[in-house]
Amino acid sequence: MTKNKGKRIALVSLHGLIRGEDLELGRDEDTGGQIRYVLELARALAESPEVERVDLITRQVVDDRVSDDYAKLEEQIADKAYIVRIPFGPKRYLTKSKLWPYMEMFVDQCLNHFQRTHTAPDVIHGHYADAGYGGGQLARLIGVPFIFTGHSLGRVKKERLLESGVSPEKIEARYAISSRIEAEEFALETCQLICTSTHQEVREQYECYEHYVPQRMEVIPPGVDLSSFHPPREDEPEFQLKKDIDAFLHDASKPMIVAMARPDERKNLEMLVKVFGESPALQREANLVLIMGSRDDVRQMPHGQKMVLNNVLQLIDVYNLYGKIAYPKQHKSGDVPALYRAITQSRGVFINAAMTEPFGLTLLEAAASGAPIVATNDGGPSDIIANCKNGQLVDPFDPKAIEQSLMHALLEHDQWNEWSKNGLENVNKHYSWKRHVMRYLRDVNEVLEETYHSPDIARGRKTRRLPQIDRLIIADIDNTLTGDDKAMQDFFKLMSEAEDNIGFGIATGRRYEEVIALMDEYEIPQPEVLITSVGTEIYYGKNYTLDKSWQKHIDFRWEPDRIREVLLGIEGLHLQEDREQSKYKISFGIDPTVAPKVGVIKRIMREHGLRAKVVFSLGMFLDVIPFRAGSGISIRHMAFKWGFPLENILIAGDSGNDEEMLAGNTLAVVVGNYSSELEKLRKYPRVYFADAHHAAGIIEGVGYYNFLDTITIPNDKSVEIESESEFENEADADA
Repeated sequence: MTKNKGKRIALVSLHGLIRGEDLELGRDEDTGGQIRYVLELARALAESPEVERVDLITRQVVDDRVSDDYAKLEEQIADKAYIVRIPFGPKRYLTKSKLWPYMEMFVDQCLNHFQRTHTAPDVIHGHYADAGYGGGQLARLIGVPFIFTGHSLGRVKKERLLESGVSPEKIEARYAISSRIEAEEFALETCQLICTSTHQEVREQYECYEHYVPQRMEVIPPGVDLSSFHPPREDEPEFQLKKDIDAFLHDASKPMIVAMARPDERKNLEMLVKVFGESPALQREANLVLIMGSRDDVRQMPHGQKMVLNNVLQLIDVYNLYGKIAYPKQHKSGDVPALYRAITQSRGVFINAAMTEPFGLTLLEAAASGAPIVATNDGGPSDIIANCKNGQLVDPFDPKAIEQSLMHALLEHDQWNEWSKNGLENVNKHYSWKRHVMRYLRDVNEVLEETYHSPDIARGRKTRRLPQIDRLIIADIDNTLTGDDKAMQDFFKLMSEAEDNIGFGIATGRRYEEVIALMDEYEIPQPEVLITSVGTEIYYGKNYTLDKSWQKHIDFRWEPDRIREVLLGIEGLHLQEDREQSKYKISFGIDPTVAPKVGVIKRIMREHGLRAKVVFSLGMFLDVIPFRAGSGISIRHMAFKWGFPLENILIAGDSGNDEEMLAGNTLAVVVGNYSSELEKLRKYPRVYFADAHHAAGIIEGVGYYNFLDTITIPNDKSVEIESESEFENEADADA
């Protein structure tokens, strides 16, 4: 980010159904308050002169069961704000607990989007656990700061559900809670800033995580767009939802106790019905109204919601609450402001008795409409009531406390008046978007300042951000980069003076730890891409972020224990020391005077049903790696992931170990001190044999291809470059 340029901010919110208008809030447990929050945050940030562009990144959904709006790849929602929908996983709509297997695909697709559109952000802000993982990976890969907002936390949810009697097995099956908690731990470890809504979140929720660092946490109460919410006015028109509610009731003139939440165990609606059903006093003073989202057919609802709704209906029957309780099956988002006003007009109460509530947007909407509130003592309501002084907190597991608080609000008219007045006065004071954006951008500026002014560990060359790069020079270390110190320093000087679109990479058979030590020894600048362990590990950026999608790809049919068992039974083979082994590389020493030929070793592996690749080097070493791995295919994967055309990658090597990556459709340079086994590559049109040795040969090759300017391929007689779609199709099939 240049100093005078406005900030580009990416908000990542992956689940639910997100569009700019006519939000389907309450459609399911994934389409709730978080969606309104991120939309309003995007619009509010876009109004700031400090911000150039805001992208709200979510998932593209192509599904006949939902609106075509969610299939649009881009939707403008404000002058400088856009919804960007990334296709990943199945096209159909999925709930958040079903997204976990596709998160690496999201990262790859989003990187491709940044590269293709040149819209890489200056900061990424992930919302909820799934975006905490995906957004955190993206931030590490492209080298920008990461901000995290959990909204609700898995450890807290698990604890509450266990307290309510739900079994651990049921929690895992329904919520994929272990994946969620692991993602939250990763997000907390990765982020530079945790943006929370309340002090209670900091004290009691995030504290139960291993990567809890209170110094990274900032409490910034969300802003709320309250332009549609106001107290009742004279001759308030009747609206359809009120007509639907009144149709349930014997006496619609009574005050209303209103709860608005999707039918989810965490929302504690069954407890509320029990409290009302067991209290003749509450039934005498008020009607209970449950706005539980919109439904067409109970039988088609998700299992968890259907169970809660059926339980509510059974309780209504058990307590014979007919005529005293309303539960309309449909409502429009435009009806909600009028409903809050109807609560105030009836001198009723709005209640949120959820087991856990990270913030409580509905409480602020009720406050802005003049309705007093009774709310759970968990999470956001604590701060809301402390700031607005417009209601009472209750223990959501104490039915007597809930009853007493509701009765207090209904019967104490002076208290009702005071709470209503306080809410109207304080909600705009404490919860405006202007105030939120001011504090948010202050913290973002601090994070950016810290990030971009930290010491640069590269020697003589600043590490590029990968989305800035459109071409890459990748070199082996041993006897290619090294061997002539002056030539190596000349090459690094050439790279340091190159334009920002030129990147540097290393590909080697050495293990990651050895490479880092060698880089320190030879003062090698930090590469943008580091490929180690014979193409089984790929690392990106200044954070050396491991490419987990590559690890997942090469893991297919990888059986290291069986490989060791079979090969150690062959005379002349022995395992090298532990420091030569890695997760996807088994390294043997070989005595060629005793051991069978490499072809025979491969045949033995096939006879045992083992699919793996064998790399023989220097006449004495034999590495076994997954059959999908290797230096050449790893470069193709990296090119596909980051959107590099193969002819925009220059590879330099010197020995038979480098043959696979030199022989592809990239541009290749064989340095002058090459090993004789590479002589066969002379017939390849895109392999240049340099006269100069070591790093001087790389410099010669860079000039041969005019690689730092307009790339040319002299005497290129090759056929059309092979499409990368083959790899893409293979990856899709694996997914």
